[in-house]
This record gives sequence, structure tokens and C-alpha cells, in this order.
Amino acid sequence: MLDLWELASIATRFALYLGVLTAVGTFLTTLLFQITGCRHFTVGFALLGIAATVMGFSLSGAALTGDAGGMVDFEMLGLLWSTSVGTAVALRLAGLGLLIVGLLLGRVGRILSMIGGGLALWSFVTVGHIPDRGSLLLSIALLFHLVAISIWIGVLTPLRSLALDPSRLSDAVRVGHRFGKIAAVFVPLLILAGVYMGYELVGSLSSLVGTGYGQALIIKVLFVASLLTLAAANKLRFIPQMSRGDPAAAGHLSKSISIEWSVIVTVILTTAALTSILTLPS
Repeated sequence: MLDLWELASIATRFALYLGVLTAVGTFLTTLLFQITGCRHFTVGFALLGIAATVMGFSLSGAALTGDAGGMVDFEMLGLLWSTSVGTAVALRLAGLGLLIVGLLLGRVGRILSMIGGGLALWSFVTVGHIPDRGSLLLSIALLFHLVAISIWIGVLTPLRSLALDPSRLSDAVRVGHRFGKIAAVFVPLLILAGVYMGYELVGSLSSLVGTGYGQALIIKVLFVASLLTLAAANKLRFIPQMSRGDPAAAGHLSKSISIEWSVIVTVILTTAALTSILTLPS
């Protein structure tokens, strides 16, 4: 049975991953597919990422002291700030802050937002199970994994909004086709990166099936596989139907994207558990 601190840790990590990946991914999506009208949505998730970053840092202080007082123990938090945890927090806050400022500046702020998004994603490469291995190839695989997943998450809500607007069905078809072409390249690479990172972290088949970490990893892979299946349905069935003027296709696409979101939430929740309360097999 999980205690209150473990539940708080999982919830904070979940909010952190959801906020950062959705904010950065939505921004990248607007650039790649020339979509407008997503600024408030992006800023909202960036603020969620900032709040989760601050809360997560405070919870790390509580974990060190063993009680709630550690959340506001500035001496302990100061020591924590000087470690890799503090570096990751600083990168994340700076990155999300730049992302928001750039969005508020409009077109001229795109470079700032790009730098900010890059810093926010890079913050995950500076601390955690994979960075602890000290492998450059693992770090590169993780960064690619984060970029690909963020774009996947980022395109869903804008695509759904376009599909539900009868006057913008042509834009929905354009975005869907373009995303399908990009996904055809990065999905196989995403799978390879995931398998490589999983193998390096778990190390053996017995550890994969016989430990809590390995079992959670299997669950995550199964959900990702179902996500790929839904994405294939979007690409091979609903988008072509929309391009042929099928009035029901947009509704089917919208429902499929809603299901994709529920699967993504489950994957992020599983990842939060993997990175917060579960330990790597010895």
C-alpha cells in the first residue's frame, strides 16, 4: 500500500511530465504544421509544469529530512539545489519560463520558445535512472524519445479541434497527412530507442518479468503498442475518409484522439511510478 508521500511523488511526477511534454509538444506542433490558436493551451500546460517542478523540489526536501518540514527547510533545499536535482530544476524553470515569454511575444519570440522548450526537455537528461548510467548514447536516446513523444502528444488536441470545425476540415487533413509522414519515420526509431533504454535499465529477461520495475515497464510497452494501433487507424482510415469528404470521419477521428489521450495519461502515470517509487533491478 502506497503511503501519502509516495502518492504525492507520483502525482507530482505525473503533472510534471504531462505539463512539460504537452507544452513543448504543442509549441513544436504549431511550428511543424503551421497551426494557430494554441497559445493559451500551451501556456496553461507550461504553468502546470512550473508548479509541478516547484512542488517536486519541495517534496525532495521532505524526502531528505523525513518529514513535511523539509519542504520549507531552506538550508536543506539549498544543499539540494547544489546537486544535479537543483540543476534539473533550474533548467526546467528557465526553459518553461522562456517558452512562455516567447509565446507572449508572438512570432518574434519563437526562438526564445524553441530554446526554452529545448532546455525543459534537456532537464530530464540531467538527472534520473538513465543519466546515472553515464552513457552518451543512452542520453541521446532519451532526448529523442522525449522530443518524439512530446510532438505526438502536442498534435492531438490541435488536430481534434481542427477536425471538429467544419470550416477547417482541409486543415485537419493537411495536419493529419503531414504528421503521418513524420510518424512513419520517428515511430520505428521511437520503438528502437525504447527497447534499447529498457534493456539497458533492466538488463535481463528475468529482471523484466520478475521485478516491479520490469512489470511496470511491460505495462507501459503494452499501452504504447495500443497507442500505435490507434494512430495507425487515424492515418490509414479516418484521415483519408475526411479527405474524401466523409462527414462522419471527423467524429470518428475525434473519438479516436480522445481514446489516445486516455492511453497517454496511463502511460505517463506508469512512467511517473517508474521514476519515483520503483527501483531498478539490482
